[in-house]
Amino acid sequence: MFKPQLLQGILCMCGAIFLFAGSDALSKYLAGFYAVVMIIWVRYIIHSSLMLVVMLPRSGFAVFKTRNPGLQLLRGLCMVGTNMLFISALRYIPLAEGTAIVYLTPLIVTILSGPLLGERVRPLQWFAVSLGFVGVLVMLRPGGALFTPVSLLAVGAAFTFSLYQLITRKLNATDSSATTNLLSGLVGSAALTFIAPFFWQTPSAHHALLLLALGVSALLSHLLMTEAYKHANPATLAPFTYGQLIFAGLIGYLFFGHIPDLYSVIGITIICASGILVLSPKPGAGTRNVQ
Repeated sequence: MFKPQLLQGILCMCGAIFLFAGSDALSKYLAGFYAVVMIIWVRYIIHSSLMLVVMLPRSGFAVFKTRNPGLQLLRGLCMVGTNMLFISALRYIPLAEGTAIVYLTPLIVTILSGPLLGERVRPLQWFAVSLGFVGVLVMLRPGGALFTPVSLLAVGAAFTFSLYQLITRKLNATDSSATTNLLSGLVGSAALTFIAPFFWQTPSAHHALLLLALGVSALLSHLLMTEAYKHANPATLAPFTYGQLIFAGLIGYLFFGHIPDLYSVIGITIICASGILVLSPKPGAGTRNVQ
């Protein structure tokens, strides 16, 4: 039986990944009507504004203090790049398959953690990395409908998201998660403000509500994920994060009429298995809740 605290962490993670999948679906839908730059900019503006409303009463202006402004700037730009590449890819490829490609991130983080962070990669993790790339090849299968240059946008999103996660590891040692999340949102908002006006289209009332929902869901998903890690450790929660692929598949079917074929299902399953392997704790390592 799950301990109440552990169950709360798992439920928060499931809520977060559901909202992530929903946000991606909203972005995919809106990208059929508006420029990707505009969609991401509005999302950042709403997300950052709401974060200020939530964080300032709790922490005051101390929430802006960082010991690594350069890394905070780079993290924010990596997140912008990830969103730009991924949503651009979703304009042309199904939601579930696009999400699966981005789930190469743990594997890429494993590859880069050695040269960038000096971490030792275990043989099991190298096996998982190899398995994950096999999964992508099965899903995309050379000559298949998904094997197009557009898929490289999703692969690029996986790389920028990997850099984002590696930078986050560095920042965790010096800055609070509240500071890091807020500053990344503000960096993204500021960076896109310079170019978004050139892509602006006044949305209809219906689409304006969807854009608002996109910003709100982005905030709630990050708050739920932060809450999840307060109650359970990353190794425990890792398998549940792959539930986003299930949500993406269901939403893709219900709202976009897409059903993944057999190769996609097999490839996605392999990617999930490899991701869980690569995130497995070291032999003999204990687990504890993250407070």
